[in-house]
Amino acid sequence: MPSLQSLRRKIAAFKNTQKITKAMKMVAAAKLKRSQDRILAARPYALRMRGVVSNLSQRVNRASHPLLQKREGKKVEVLVITSDRGLCGGFNGNIVRKSSEFVRQCEAQGLQVSLSIVGRKGRDYFRRRTWPIRQEWTGIFDKLTFEHAIDIGGDLTDHFVKGAFDELHIVYNEFKSAIQQRVIVEKLFPIDAVAEFGAAQAEGTTGGSYLYEPGEADLLNIFIPKHFQTQTFRILLESAAAEHGARMAAMDGATRNAGQLIKKVTLHYNKTRQTAITKELMDIVGGAEALK
Repeated sequence: MPSLQSLRRKIAAFKNTQKITKAMKMVAAAKLKRSQDRILAARPYALRMRGVVSNLSQRVNRASHPLLQKREGKKVEVLVITSDRGLCGGFNGNIVRKSSEFVRQCEAQGLQVSLSIVGRKGRDYFRRRTWPIRQEWTGIFDKLTFEHAIDIGGDLTDHFVKGAFDELHIVYNEFKSAIQQRVIVEKLFPIDAVAEFGAAQAEGTTGGSYLYEPGEADLLNIFIPKHFQTQTFRILLESAAAEHGARMAAMDGATRNAGQLIKKVTLHYNKTRQTAITKELMDIVGGAEALK
């Protein structure tokens, strides 16, 4: 039977843990509010831009811009977005599991796969695997800005244009609510209107044409890279908000579990203490009877 002192230490340790998890939950809730405001503000613009570009890609000469050209190559790049910190439930586990599954599917089709990683958790996981990591970015979620999207987007577009890969897919957690996230596998390069609108609607968009000023090539050279930077920033904001939501939910569960453990150990402590007191009283009574 454990001593009363060891039980008191357990109770104190559980209470300290509960204070930490409760504080982490409050911090995550505050960060979630800011991240949620940012993604709700950025999402309509980014999604509207994606629709415009997908529609535009059906009306222009796809050979006029390299990011619109469909290739027959077998090289695929997968951008995996995870967090830099843990203690966020299944947030990172779901991402790396989905990413690994998608990479194996690509390899089963005879495709050559390379990885780009955002976040320390994803980097640490895939470093222990055999798949090659072409590029990695860590420590960007503490102060996430549009410059990070420009940096990541510029690197990916440059390597796509140079032929380092023929398709780009992104795996990330889409923010749904404070307690719900959804793992998304999204294809960004090359831009495909069929994936955006569906085959029937995409075919219907090809009947008309646009007039461009100053010119089609000039417009695409500015608009397409900006579109990808915007989508990258939206996805980073989605991942940041989803991470804070997952951490808040995880810390809330940890706080409740710590409370249950405190109650359980406290009950055991009281029973042990009562047993010890009863035994001491019996010893006293027995000694008094022996002296009579």
